[in-house]
Amino acid sequence: MTAYRNGEISHWMRAAHTADGPAGPSRHRAADLPVEEQDLTVVGGGLTGLWAAYHAAAGDPGAKITVLEAEEAGYGASGRNGGWLSPLLPGNRAVYARAARSRGEDGAAAVAAFQREMDAAVDDTLRILQEEGIQADQHRGGHLRVATTPAAMRRLELAHAADLAGGYREQDVALLDAGAVKKRIAVGPALGGLLTRTTARIDPAKLVLGLKAVVEAKGVRVIEGTPATRIAPGTVLTPRGDVRSKTVLACLEAYSGQVDCDVRGLGKRDVVPVNSSMIVTNQLPEDVWQRIGWQGRECLGDAAHTFVYAQRTADDRIAIGGRGTPYAFNSGTPGRGGVDARTVRTLCERLRLFFPDVQFTVDHAWRGAIGVTRDWCAGVTFDSGSRIGVARGFAGHGVTAAHLAARTLLDRAAGRDTALSRLPWNDHDSGRWEPEPLRWVGIHAMYRLFGIADRWEESRHSRNTSLIARFGSRLAGLSE
Repeated sequence: MTAYRNGEISHWMRAAHTADGPAGPSRHRAADLPVEEQDLTVVGGGLTGLWAAYHAAAGDPGAKITVLEAEEAGYGASGRNGGWLSPLLPGNRAVYARAARSRGEDGAAAVAAFQREMDAAVDDTLRILQEEGIQADQHRGGHLRVATTPAAMRRLELAHAADLAGGYREQDVALLDAGAVKKRIAVGPALGGLLTRTTARIDPAKLVLGLKAVVEAKGVRVIEGTPATRIAPGTVLTPRGDVRSKTVLACLEAYSGQVDCDVRGLGKRDVVPVNSSMIVTNQLPEDVWQRIGWQGRECLGDAAHTFVYAQRTADDRIAIGGRGTPYAFNSGTPGRGGVDARTVRTLCERLRLFFPDVQFTVDHAWRGAIGVTRDWCAGVTFDSGSRIGVARGFAGHGVTAAHLAARTLLDRAAGRDTALSRLPWNDHDSGRWEPEPLRWVGIHAMYRLFGIADRWEESRHSRNTSLIARFGSRLAGLSE
């Protein structure tokens, strides 16, 4: 395999930092901390934190708002992800329905309401990008999950029925046969697929850095190179001094366990960082795209247990990601994102499975971490006494969920009774992860079981999901 860039945060961030304009290199690293008390301090300069700052500033243009970021805006998952602005719920519908029923609510109605708000959040994001002039290579081509085994096709059929029961509109989701899939994208072994039409492709770095530029233009301080060490009522402590604030929102996702706070949701056993790796190919010539198709620039995934996610980039590369080595002992985070050679080979093999006649080289590989709770469901909390709010646990569905969570946090902080403050992820208790080494063993065992299940289904051509995968799903809390 030819040499490729490895780490450096991500291909997206590297490209953005070498570009001109608002998505260029950071201008405010380690700026002075505010002396006066802030109306709102956001800890975490990713999408959740920046969206919270955006809507807070838009709602009260005179408010004193500061965003504190340990590294640089977009350093975490917000600048490394696969670029799916999708309506996928950040968690398990059955778990959210049970939580709603435990409060005396209609579980099915609560999940359907959540789905409607996720759909609206995709629309709202695209609208704001247009209004604010943020060019993030946004393109609404939907997302297509393909099945390469009969068992995977059966899972897509069940997923289609569950989507319709869970709040999707019939016109937004469709089952496709093999021929219809290949008319869109010529995935060699595809037996069929499930198309969700409302998803949009974006460039993650252009989104997060463009949003940063917009909030700064609205008067928000974005202070980088300044990690929070502790969040306490009315104060955020940093190595460079303290920031006093009436309200504090912790938007740290996979990095939640690195900040000391007495409020529920930020401990090392509340959220763990699960790694996901990506590669991006060289730019492919037009004759190759004529063979592949992909003219709709759909986001592309598959229905394997060890699934991948991909997009055709604006400059005609393929970016594809998957879990690889899923978890580092004691909740280690990926730093600047170097990827092991085995994971790069695995992603290349999946590309070759999809497009066996295409010659490509890897241009860049990187790794990020998603925040995962014990039941794989996201949660939003706000403590009115301490005035500290937390959003966490998007489990890989954060590009859209971050926007919705930010707006939900602001409704909660303002004491507003709204459709968002009544969604079932509010005050959701996901439980706690097991202590080490049980946590490391359990997560790695789950992914090992999923890999074995994929190989079993491929070799047997069974239409039924492997019992091994079912056991792994129950072990992880993923079964609906």
